[in-house]
Amino acid sequence: MPTLEETLQRLAKERDEADRRYNEALTALDRASIARLETPDPAPPFDDHQIAALNGAWNILPAPPAASGVRGKLTALVWGIVAPYFQRQLTFNSWLVDHLNRNLTAAREAHQAALEDAEAIRAHSGALVEFQARLIQYLQQITLYVDTRDRAAGSGALVLNAAISNVAEGIDKRAETAASQAARVDARLDALAAADDSLRAALSVVQQASLVLKREVARLEAAPRGATAASAAPSEAPAGTGGQAFAPALDAYKYLAFEDRFRGSRDEIRARMTSYLPFFEGAADVLDVGCGRGEFLELLAGAGIGARGLDLNHEMVETCRARGLDVTEADAVGYLSSLADGSLGGLFAAQVVEHLQPAYLLSFLELAFHKLRPGGRLILETLNPSCWVAFFESYIRDVTHVWPLHPETLQFLVVASGFTTVDLEYRSPVADADKLQPVTATASMGPVLADLVDSFNANVEKLNGRIYTFLDYAVIATR
Repeated sequence: MPTLEETLQRLAKERDEADRRYNEALTALDRASIARLETPDPAPPFDDHQIAALNGAWNILPAPPAASGVRGKLTALVWGIVAPYFQRQLTFNSWLVDHLNRNLTAAREAHQAALEDAEAIRAHSGALVEFQARLIQYLQQITLYVDTRDRAAGSGALVLNAAISNVAEGIDKRAETAASQAARVDARLDALAAADDSLRAALSVVQQASLVLKREVARLEAAPRGATAASAAPSEAPAGTGGQAFAPALDAYKYLAFEDRFRGSRDEIRARMTSYLPFFEGAADVLDVGCGRGEFLELLAGAGIGARGLDLNHEMVETCRARGLDVTEADAVGYLSSLADGSLGGLFAAQVVEHLQPAYLLSFLELAFHKLRPGGRLILETLNPSCWVAFFESYIRDVTHVWPLHPETLQFLVVASGFTTVDLEYRSPVADADKLQPVTATASMGPVLADLVDSFNANVEKLNGRIYTFLDYAVIATR
């Protein structure tokens, strides 16, 4: 929603635009005003001063001459010859005079009407000019009238705006105070949360250490007299597995505490691994290498799938056995080497292969191919180092990690070990809220700024494709 200041600026801009248009229209109206029409005088009246003479002189036919004898006969002969011509002229004269007399009245009436029309046009033109002048004068006066009304309303608006500004200023000050107080409270809460996490981690380590000491004391008490502590303790991790950092029995509890804090709770891991169950449906003799706390073994057991676990960490093994799970403490290559070929119906290893040296990993994959029965599934889940968040947030945090495996690298190694059907499945996508956010273009942006926004968003998309993709991936192969 626009702020009050933005709304007032918009209204002021609209008012200025309306004033500009009004002034332009008023100027155009003034320029378009017509001047008083100068009507020309009508044509002069019909010239009738010869009408009376024409009416008296149109009959030009004389009376026949009176004579007798030879002269009379000669006169009669001549008259008989010229009389028809005189008669025709007389007829023409009578028609012409009659026509002039008939049109004289109409010409006089037309001239009178023309005089009256000219006078009426002059009067109407004068009235129109006077109306236009009064209209422009009215339009000029109404602007001042409206302005005085606006001033009255504006004074009230100024008072209201001042009051609103004071209230808003007070609210802003209170909001700033509340925000600073909230920031201090958040900082204290963050500090308390960090201290609580540290305390929980320390308590977890102490708890695991106490359990180890208890078991070691029980083992020493149960050992024959004269046996040394070294002979009673489990064997250390074999070379090449990458587990030496937490391999001794007295230090194994530390990695268990590390898993509890950084990998996630048992319920979280069970929820993430549930999607792998359909791949082992109907299988038997499934081996979970690096079974850890036994979450996937519990899922397999709940689905009626026979399975056993394998882990090199003594405390992990003890934790699983305490929950009634079948788990062996041994390294993967050594254990697989002891099995008969084709004895496994499936092999699962989650977050294990990144702990292995390359040579050890190759031996592990080769043995996995031979120990699986035809149709058996091999599933290897590991961190996705091509996602920078996974590499810098998770991979380098664990000191037991040995070698980051690119998805295509692990897929190739599995294929090279003999598996023909090998798929990649990316898992645990980074949440959209944690990714870089693009900029939304608006209609008010110019073409240059819009191009910059497009370029910025394209770079954001590229970075998201490198940094914020999938935290894990799984190689799923079929024997």
